[in-house]
This record gives sequence, structure tokens and C-alpha cells, in this order.
Amino acid sequence: MSAHLTIEEMLANARARLHRLDARETADAVAGGGLLVDIRPQWQRATEGAIPGALLIERNHLEWRLDPTCAARIPEAVDHDVTVVVVCSEGYTSSLAAASLQDLGLHRATDLIGGFQAWRAAKLPVVTSS
Repeated sequence: MSAHLTIEEMLANARARLHRLDARETADAVAGGGLLVDIRPQWQRATEGAIPGALLIERNHLEWRLDPTCAARIPEAVDHDVTVVVVCSEGYTSSLAAASLQDLGLHRATDLIGGFQAWRAAKLPVVTSS
């Protein structure tokens, strides 16, 4: 057995820890007070569109902004019980990011199955650039 994981193994390990949500479940979680966090870079949001009301925190800042013990946290990062649903474009990077948030103690962190593409396919609200 290799001492190193493949990215497929890392992704499978991350997803095994998550209770992943589909687009409708994500909308319900947000309606119930959960945070929807879009980790896509600005260029990708401009190209694909954005989800109204989603917090925009690019991947490289995520842990610092959502750790309730960090001085760089956002105001919404009030404690470790906050429900956080991470969204990327297709639902791969978001799984790894949500697992990382769980490592910080955000035990309700998860991600959107299929990412922004699934949200749009479910005909949920999307804002596009003009």
C-alpha cells in the first residue's frame, strides 16, 4: 500500500465524512439559517453566474474566514455549530473544502452535490453578469 493518497482517495475520504446536500436540500438549509459559501474565484462566478445571497469566500481564504476562533473570521462565523454549505462549480473542490472545515470543528460543514452546475440545473435563483 502506498503511503500517499491519490486525489480520488482524498475525495472519497472527504465525502465519506459529509452529509452532502442536493440543490433543493441546500436551498432548504439556507432558508433555515445555514450559510451558503461560494468558493469559486471571481472569474468563474462572472462566467457561470452566482447564487443570490451566497457568501463569497474564495478557497484560499476559507478556513481563516470561517474559523470562529480566528481574528480574520467573518461576522457570520459565530461558533462551531453553524451550518455551512460549500459550493464550487461541480462539487469536487467543495467536498475537500467542507472536510477541511470539519477538521476545524465546524461539524455541520458540508457541500452541494454537483456544485453551482446542479444549483442552476435545479432552476434555483442565479444572477448572471450583463
